[in-house]
Amino acid sequence: MINLLPNLSLRKHGVNMKHNKKLQTFFIDLLFDIAGGLLYSTGIYTFAHMADFAPGGISGLALILNHLLGLPIGLMTLALNIPLVIISYKVVGREFLLKTSRSMIICTIFLDVIFPHTTAYSGSPFMAALYSGLCMGAGMAFFYMRGSSSGGTDFLIMTIKVRHPYFSLGTVSIAIDLMIILLGWPVFENVDAVLYGLASAFVGTIVLDKTMYGMGVGKLIIIITNRGQQIAERIGQITDRGSTIIKATGSYTQEGRDVLLCACSKSQSYTVTGAAHELDPGAFIMVTETSEVFGEGFIEKMK
Repeated sequence: MINLLPNLSLRKHGVNMKHNKKLQTFFIDLLFDIAGGLLYSTGIYTFAHMADFAPGGISGLALILNHLLGLPIGLMTLALNIPLVIISYKVVGREFLLKTSRSMIICTIFLDVIFPHTTAYSGSPFMAALYSGLCMGAGMAFFYMRGSSSGGTDFLIMTIKVRHPYFSLGTVSIAIDLMIILLGWPVFENVDAVLYGLASAFVGTIVLDKTMYGMGVGKLIIIITNRGQQIAERIGQITDRGSTIIKATGSYTQEGRDVLLCACSKSQSYTVTGAAHELDPGAFIMVTETSEVFGEGFIEKMK
């Protein structure tokens, strides 16, 4: 008689591991949603709302409606997102939509339930614009890192990109945000509202990029040399970095050369180039910046 108990035990263990991994992923996603929602809502309510300007996006439109009609910012953001969800459902997919819905609900709780009972910023409107962009950019980075978003124009931009692939995402995003920011001029009856909105959007974009990609920034050094193996060994000795050697042929001289690729940190780039020059003074060296470097010795990509 065949003993099936070991197989059943292994199968049950595999199911439990899969369940635990899903549960762990859910709680990490939730933690990032709460952190992102707190930061994003701080930028909207504590700074932009109290300084009377619209930072762009659906949240900026909700701020304008709040100023005109006194409607809750969070609930208005959710309501304005409903038609965008219907339009873009087939484009963004079920998983992205569910994650984004959870993020938006958390933001709504912060905006309409918690933040109205906190002390808002009452200082310089320009400083409010800067910190609004900082908080919103950081908040969106937390969402994006876990495959979610703040909703709103993200749905619209993705839908437009699918239907018109030749459009630039940056151009579409800027055009939509600019229209909403410009609405702040007649609504808040102050041209400075436009300037504050632009400043906030600009800072938010920078913070978003630096938060998501800044930690992974490094250098890619390309070395064209006749002594590829020696240089690679020296780089390994002094920096503990590996290199990749590619055999190439010069188009003018028709001579065989080694193309050495080495990804390293900024601080190590001078050591690597110095070692290459020392071993081959005639080496042709190019140093470029990489926005992200994943793998051993760098950062692990988040699952």
